[in-house]
Amino acid sequence: MTPNPIIKKIQLADGRTITIETGKLAKQADGSAVVRLGNTMLLATVVSAQTAKEDLDFLPLSVDYQEKFASSGRIPGGFLKREGRLSDHEILISRLVDRAMRPLFPDDYHADTQINIQLISADAEVLPDALAALAASAAVAVSDIPFNGPISEVRVIKLNNEFIVQPTPAQIAKADLDIMVGASIDNILMVEGEMNEVSEQELLEALKVAHEAIKIQCQALIELGIEAGKTTKRTYNHERNDEALKEKLNSLLYDQVYQVAAQKNANKNERAKNFKAVKDNYLASLPEDHTEDLYLINKYYHKIEKEAVRNMVLNERIRLDGRKLEEIRPIWCEIDYLPSSHGSAIFTRGETQSLTTVTLGTKLDEQLIDSAMFSGTNKFMLHYNFPGFSTGEVKPNRGPGRREVGHGNLAMRALKKVLPSVEENPYTVRVVSDILESNGSSSMATVCAGTLALMDAGVKITAPVSGIAMGLISDATTGKWAVLSDILGDEDHLGDMDFKVTGSSKGITACQMDMKVEGLSYDILSQALEQSKAGRMHILSKLVETISSPRKELKSSAPRIVTLKIPKDMIGAVIGPGGKVIQEIQKVSGATIIIEEIEDAGKVNVFANNKESLDKAVNWIKGIVAMPEVDEVYEGKVKSIMPFGAFVEFMPGKDGLLHISEIKWERVENMEGVLEVGEEIKVKLIEIDKKTGKYRLSRKVLLPKPEKNEVSNNA
Repeated sequence: MTPNPIIKKIQLADGRTITIETGKLAKQADGSAVVRLGNTMLLATVVSAQTAKEDLDFLPLSVDYQEKFASSGRIPGGFLKREGRLSDHEILISRLVDRAMRPLFPDDYHADTQINIQLISADAEVLPDALAALAASAAVAVSDIPFNGPISEVRVIKLNNEFIVQPTPAQIAKADLDIMVGASIDNILMVEGEMNEVSEQELLEALKVAHEAIKIQCQALIELGIEAGKTTKRTYNHERNDEALKEKLNSLLYDQVYQVAAQKNANKNERAKNFKAVKDNYLASLPEDHTEDLYLINKYYHKIEKEAVRNMVLNERIRLDGRKLEEIRPIWCEIDYLPSSHGSAIFTRGETQSLTTVTLGTKLDEQLIDSAMFSGTNKFMLHYNFPGFSTGEVKPNRGPGRREVGHGNLAMRALKKVLPSVEENPYTVRVVSDILESNGSSSMATVCAGTLALMDAGVKITAPVSGIAMGLISDATTGKWAVLSDILGDEDHLGDMDFKVTGSSKGITACQMDMKVEGLSYDILSQALEQSKAGRMHILSKLVETISSPRKELKSSAPRIVTLKIPKDMIGAVIGPGGKVIQEIQKVSGATIIIEEIEDAGKVNVFANNKESLDKAVNWIKGIVAMPEVDEVYEGKVKSIMPFGAFVEFMPGKDGLLHISEIKWERVENMEGVLEVGEEIKVKLIEIDKKTGKYRLSRKVLLPKPEKNEVSNNA
């Protein structure tokens, strides 16, 4: 039977149309939809279990975005020739969707839920990341899964002082601002992006433009759900409750917990120990034959702790560690900590610490990228590691998780904006942040430590960059709210917002925001941005006190590089037949040489670990590409001896004939015993044959000319 799909269309401002289709593909999923813009098509499905696991107190939601290579007519690389584990790029898009959707599932809904989004058709002019959340939300909208949405995401850029929604890749490449925004009709939920040092006001304007576009898409999803007959959602009961126990615990423990919060203890472990003692003392007071449910006690105690801490901040305007709302934790920094690395730095803020290194490499160290939408290389990498010991936990080391990939990407985007051009910095750059202690804002510590390490390495960044994580605690009932600067781990966990902002003294370079509640007004957002700017400037002053500008010289351990531009027709001469010449240069000098053909010239990068090797290779190459000049004197080496003279290499790769008559002023009858192969002699270029290009050399013109009678006597 031919399906009869439901189709909704969304008109974009530039005349393009987004099409949402359901009822045709993947009909055994709880919900499925296909979103199309241009030739980009995404298939999104959602499945949620009918029951939840016993005593689960969170939503086990997984979001997976995957790009099928067939979508762009490509076959995967590698030996398996099939799609494997998600790439970092796919993980980052999965996180964009997850972060926007997760807050809007009901708090008491705990069934295993999986959202899959597949790129099934690719269009080079339409990036799929800005459509993934729309597709996922559409799949949920046509299901019976409870969801307080819909939501959608759009990309907004600022180009030539104009904001553009859902831009093309060419427009993005020239943009001053590029952000992804996720929101419902009423509230912004997620923001992530990078900027060319823009102002807080410009970012706020971009968010408003994005939200207006999202409202239109959300309305289309509401209509789609109605047409699909999915306005009534499934009933569920995933939680056990005991209201009497809840009231009892609240009555007995709330004031005690509030007092612990009000102690303003700056030590995370001591603070946690004191909070735990309140619960432990209550449990110890129970008789051995008590019937109270330990699971519910833990559940209700957590809610009491959360409420008490939040109320303490809202009522007293003082935080858990005793700081004022806008106060930054104590900071200390150090550079050049690791003697053998190309650049290193320690950045410590409160109980959060990053040890970051910079390594400089050659073009051979570039990251190879092979995806459905892009194939190429990457010269700047930033990797973020979060071992268990940083929080005093035992955790197996199984490689980076999604959180680590996301934090590393944010720091990379923050620093990428101040890197020098390829011409100024031809190195491949790898930054690695190892978090040694963590109590909030470790990704922002990575940005700060990364700035210090880059300057310590001598990378000529255009400006130092600092980062700060902002938090929010709000109460819809009382209308009270507090924006927190440089949040603790507890404040992140118990708060309503995590808003990370990075930038230089000129403006913002990157941001990331996640909302955990509805109702973020633009007044609060504006306050958070202004407060973040003051915090960033304070942190930036601490960085500049440590090192104010990049080192003028690279470390002794760092590789040296010289870039030469040679004529296009000389590339073959430097490489030599079968690579013979370039291999010999590298073997003799110890340098690494990489040659690229760029437009009408050759670009030669020479890398070496010491100046001697570098100079030897550079001079060799210069000799090969240099044009011989008549009447110029050269240091030559005899390559072969013939009856009529000798062939002398007077420049790398260039041999000339030293005729027997040009060796000395006296008459030479034969070549026996006159010169030896390998002998070094000075010669002068006296002629270049216009037809053959052959070189004629002379040695005798460099020798004193004897008197005529001496010549005739010797003749």
